[in-house]
Amino acid sequence: MSGWNIAEVWEVVAEVLPDAPAQVQGERRTTWAEFDRRADGVAKALLDAGAAHQDKVAQYLYNCPEYLESLYGTWKAGLVPVNTNYRYTEDELLYLWDNADAVAVVFSGEFTPRIESIRDRLPKVRLWLWVDDGSGPCPDWATPYEDVASGATERTVPPWGRSPDDLYMLYTGGTTGMPKGVMWRQDDIFSLLNSAGIGGYPPDGGLEGVRAQLQTVGAGMSGVPACPLMHGTGALISFGLLSTGGCIVLLEERSFKAEELFDVVEREKVGAVVIVGDVFAKPMVRVLDADEGRWDISSIVFIYSSGVMWSESVKEALLRHHPKMMLVDALGSSEAIGMGTSVSAGEDAVGTASFSLGPNAVVIGDGNRLVEPGSGEIGRVGIKGRVPVGYYKDPEKSAATFPEIDGVRYSIPGDHATIDADGTIQLLGRGSAVINTGGEKVFPEEVEEVLKTHASVRDAVAVGIPDERFGEAVTAVVELEPGATLDEESVIAHVKQALAGYKAPKRVLQVDTIGRAANGKVDYRRLKGEAVEALGIAG
Repeated sequence: MSGWNIAEVWEVVAEVLPDAPAQVQGERRTTWAEFDRRADGVAKALLDAGAAHQDKVAQYLYNCPEYLESLYGTWKAGLVPVNTNYRYTEDELLYLWDNADAVAVVFSGEFTPRIESIRDRLPKVRLWLWVDDGSGPCPDWATPYEDVASGATERTVPPWGRSPDDLYMLYTGGTTGMPKGVMWRQDDIFSLLNSAGIGGYPPDGGLEGVRAQLQTVGAGMSGVPACPLMHGTGALISFGLLSTGGCIVLLEERSFKAEELFDVVEREKVGAVVIVGDVFAKPMVRVLDADEGRWDISSIVFIYSSGVMWSESVKEALLRHHPKMMLVDALGSSEAIGMGTSVSAGEDAVGTASFSLGPNAVVIGDGNRLVEPGSGEIGRVGIKGRVPVGYYKDPEKSAATFPEIDGVRYSIPGDHATIDADGTIQLLGRGSAVINTGGEKVFPEEVEEVLKTHASVRDAVAVGIPDERFGEAVTAVVELEPGATLDEESVIAHVKQALAGYKAPKRVLQVDTIGRAANGKVDYRRLKGEAVEALGIAG
């Protein structure tokens, strides 16, 4: 069996297809030879700064060519890239980079003031690589990214070499509370993408098999990750497209605009579009319906989505504009790839939250039993085979999420579902009260703890209520201190001072009592229902 290291695969792509495009953003165009050479420069800078084998390097960037370029350089050096949510506040960044033991950070210039306020509390970080985004000069404590990226003269190979066991670290807030680093072996990531059809290289052919196929087939498909590269959906599909010799086309606007997406699709003849459910798909439908025929989108082979609900009616609307494309709705998470998929095409749009079970996926019921198809029993979706090593520095949560059952190791992130007689699973949602807003997962307890520090709030819960734009909107239900009156704007602003803006409630509702049980637990379902009713929203 081949042992895949993604950096070595990409080096073969660069050798076979040096003049093919690797990345495009607006007027910026990078060939595979340039992509490879600049990543060598980043790798050398990291090694020169004293980074040791499998040290962690954080990417704190908006979608830009430097994101994947620096990630590639990190892998070249035998180090571990760490995604960083660019919406995080200072305290959240401190937690993340300290938890990850980051020794280097690649950051957009816009974030300089935020970093300056916490830099003295991050003694492990040895190198700050500043990416010029036109927001101001490079601070004297950082190194200009362009200087290192343009300085390579030869291939950079670390003294410890590279391995299929080298990691990709994907931090997720998810249902695990504070962000946790999911540790994926590169061999497992590559093999899962390859077996899913993004690549299709002979599994035992090694790098020579890659070379031979590229020489025969040529450059791969271009794709637009319309969602952030800091999340798994955009990053992983980009890895797959690059591994085939494809090109990643990045949008320039920092907030999603469907008009820009279709302008880029038409100009670059894009084959793949990566989104996160209805949050992206509904605006896409609106602009296509409003200006039918404006864009030529016939180049799109597939639209891929994962991480949030993609409703049947929206799929049907998209297919009316381009019936020949495939809409791939994937059930997966940072901890589990390939749990299930649904593919819509032509006049056949698969129902909302209905997925075909992946080849290594099962539904596990009480007592760690496999749920019988057609039984109606609710269980948790799990997957065996290629699963993460675990959570970084968290053996307790690793044991809970990646248990061994009858000698087989599973990843069970917490998605609850039933399984029909034909093997189709009907997704019911996470067992916890996690809120999925615009593709971002928000852990209620984190929001609640901040809410309860407001002077007028005695107790609070956070729930997600249906929202046309974001899928779910974070909503606070609060019990006030005696004599206090609700100042909704003040409570929301209070949360935004401590947490990223997307975690702050959109609305704050007052109740007489939260109604905690004797053990301190709350009935989230009841409170969510009351919030939906109070706001007059169809649940």
